[in-house]
Amino acid sequence: MKLFKKIVSLAIVAALAMAMGSVCFAEEGTLKMGFIGPLTGAAAVYGNSCLWGAQIAVEEINAQGGMQIELIAEDDEHDPEKSVNAYNTLWDAGAQMIVGCVTTGPCKAVSAEAYNDRMFMLTPSASSTEVTAGKDNMYQVCFTDPNQGFASAQYISENGLATKVAVIYNNADAYSTGIYQTFATEAETVGLEVVSVTTFTDDTTDFSVQLTDAKDNGAELVFLPIYYTPASMILNQAKAMEYAPKFFGVDGLDGILTLEGFDTSLAEGVMLLTPFAADAEDERTQTFVAAYKAAHEDTPTQFSADGYEITVSGLTGEMDWEANGEVTKTPKAVVIQNGVYVGM
Repeated sequence: MKLFKKIVSLAIVAALAMAMGSVCFAEEGTLKMGFIGPLTGAAAVYGNSCLWGAQIAVEEINAQGGMQIELIAEDDEHDPEKSVNAYNTLWDAGAQMIVGCVTTGPCKAVSAEAYNDRMFMLTPSASSTEVTAGKDNMYQVCFTDPNQGFASAQYISENGLATKVAVIYNNADAYSTGIYQTFATEAETVGLEVVSVTTFTDDTTDFSVQLTDAKDNGAELVFLPIYYTPASMILNQAKAMEYAPKFFGVDGLDGILTLEGFDTSLAEGVMLLTPFAADAEDERTQTFVAAYKAAHEDTPTQFSADGYEITVSGLTGEMDWEANGEVTKTPKAVVIQNGVYVGM
């Protein structure tokens, strides 16, 4: 594990924050790092995965001696208002930088507050370009929504997964809408025929209309730029109506295998883009996976790795940042086989 890179990267992040006037600490002192994410509620899988990954990184860095990191976590329940309250709590506690938020809506709300306070923020997983727009204090680790939509259309086309594609997306969610818009544009460019586009909102539980439209229009593959909870309902209802297309998702589906009460056999063969695969054989990944399993008796997801990534070259790939804080990195494709993610 190349911890030297991790320490150097953290120093770069800290230097950026210091330049903004929000951090002041010595090499041998303590950096108070706040974490904001959904630790309870419907999106808790994302928040806890990011937090547990960050905790492993902090433990490794602190074990090297010198400057120590104190990680202070606050739960936002995937709610923008509660996320701002969490930020204010961390501010009062003396946090000098923020790892967060985990999901896009809360991150947009908090990054506006942090910009006014000149607080440095590094979100492990919020992927909308709106998170960083107009803010010089906000940086992303997860690849952006346009990147995911573009890469998904290219991957489906280049690998001949389908010619007729349906899309089901959440038009009330910036994350889902942003990915769909770029996917639609690139799908036309690469010659994919999008035969069905249907939407839903956060309150939707019945997806029969969306699935029927995809089936009636001959979709061989259904693209799901959505989170794992509605995806689990779609997979369950597709089986009930004996519709068995290929399903292709994005990083929001990562976590579906640990969703309480979900029959993981329904996800067999589901493909998704993610920058991290726990079955990768490189030493760095396997060391992280072993530490994560020892601490939590669970397999880390992409969000765990994103939370861990206080690095430039890390578990989720090589990362470069634009001046506006957007990250550039290459997604990987995985498929669910026998209840685990397998690299494609």
